[in-house]
Amino acid sequence: MAASAPASSRSAGNQKTPGSFCLGRHTLRIPMELHALNRKRLCERLREKVPENAVVLLMGGESCSRDSSDVFPVFRQESYFHWAFGVLEPDCYGAIEVSTGKATLFFPKLHESFAIWDGRIKPMEEFRTHYEVDGALQVHEVCCNLLISQLCRYDNFVDLFQYGLNTDSGKYTKEAVFDGIGKFKVDRNSLYPEIAEWCIYVDETLPVSCILMVFSRVIKTSQELRVLRYAARVSTNAHIEVMKRARPGMKEYQLEALFMYNCYYFGGCRHVAYTCICGTGSNAAILHYGGAHAPNDRSVNDGDICLLDMGGEYYCYASDITCSFPINGKFTPDQKLIYNAVLKANRAVIAAIKPGVDWVEMHKLANKIILEELIKIGILKGDINEMIQANLAGYFMPHGLGHLLGCDVHDVGGYLEGCPPRPEGLGLGNLRTARVLQANMVVTVEPGCYFIDTLLDRALATPNLASFINPDVLARFRGFGGVRIEDDVIVTETGAENMSQVPRTVEEIEAVMAEGQNSLEVPVPELLALGKAVDLIPSE
Repeated sequence: MAASAPASSRSAGNQKTPGSFCLGRHTLRIPMELHALNRKRLCERLREKVPENAVVLLMGGESCSRDSSDVFPVFRQESYFHWAFGVLEPDCYGAIEVSTGKATLFFPKLHESFAIWDGRIKPMEEFRTHYEVDGALQVHEVCCNLLISQLCRYDNFVDLFQYGLNTDSGKYTKEAVFDGIGKFKVDRNSLYPEIAEWCIYVDETLPVSCILMVFSRVIKTSQELRVLRYAARVSTNAHIEVMKRARPGMKEYQLEALFMYNCYYFGGCRHVAYTCICGTGSNAAILHYGGAHAPNDRSVNDGDICLLDMGGEYYCYASDITCSFPINGKFTPDQKLIYNAVLKANRAVIAAIKPGVDWVEMHKLANKIILEELIKIGILKGDINEMIQANLAGYFMPHGLGHLLGCDVHDVGGYLEGCPPRPEGLGLGNLRTARVLQANMVVTVEPGCYFIDTLLDRALATPNLASFINPDVLARFRGFGGVRIEDDVIVTETGAENMSQVPRTVEEIEAVMAEGQNSLEVPVPELLALGKAVDLIPSE
């Protein structure tokens, strides 16, 4: 029964152990200390920049029904609010006294019918104890009188709002607003650079050792890295299970379903970090395939390449892993050539990562390697330096090399005042950050090579680009799709830690898939419906 109460707030569910989050002994237990440390770091930096009486006010995610219905999607907390408090419930506020670090949470006052329809109404002391804050109070969701009265106890305080531009989405963060906010002095500018960015400010007259860093979500604590490692491990295992069970004749969405099942059932990941991209055959050349316009609905034919970009999310911390493999478990010679070209770029970048490395230069390194390999294959010809100057690589890899990863899959911190500007050009212009890498940043490394008709036609129609292309050889790869190899990487003090330990070489992938084919009987509903006994269907 999909019954629903008229109450405006929904419980996001909670675990029973006070002071931690855990979804079973087979999952990761996360102490609330993680968020206390994040608040501490934030306050330490803000004390140097804001008045002594400043208070940070954050608003959590809001519960909202789907369109005009009374159906509520599964709630997922707003990322900044989660980073600071770890609160799972919707419609909350949080205040942090900068001078002392004291934290108070404000929860909506729930109607008594909530206990009938949605679950037990928890006392405020239970919330205070569980989230390990200094205070937890109820606030009427409309008038917010209690919230105002509590804020007024800070004499002549300055309210720091979270307001800033997300350079990936082009959207601004949502400010904490309520009836009566006009009573207070508001600072909309100081908080975002501190909570969003451990932004790097560089004085070019100073040596590298004088680079100043500002706290943010970009630099992860050891506790955050522990959660990210867990999310990557769950997603790694799920990708491997998909490889073992992938069969010709499946629908793309069935590969997606296998992944989501494994992440949730075995890892406690109720959410995926983004819409799963399950591009097969020519669809593997569509960079963000899988949305409403192309909803993973193609039948996968024998011999197709599969590009599966999927990541589970645990406790609002993301993973982002892409695996590319043939649906039948055996690479064709051409598939092997393109795959190994991308793998070589992936491994070279990971080997080069360390603090102080320029991310734009890593993108250029990947470009150079892919161009070199395409010359060896015969698709390209001529001087590689001239190809680089003409930015030919952007026509085969039009996206950026990777992005920051954390509470959001495209995590904050890419472009901010004081950080390097966005570069220009196809591919380079789509980099989600141009920063110099620092220890405890987390980035994805995801080079790719695609055969996108729109871009290939444009290159062939551009004389200075067409001169580098062997059209007869290129024609062999029309309709190939593409290959992307994506790993989640921690920048360590001395190098890089690859968290996504999926099979990567051709030999490793073929061995894992052969194991699954030999040991697992996997029903393919489409073939069963057609009454076919073999795992093969004709092209549509």
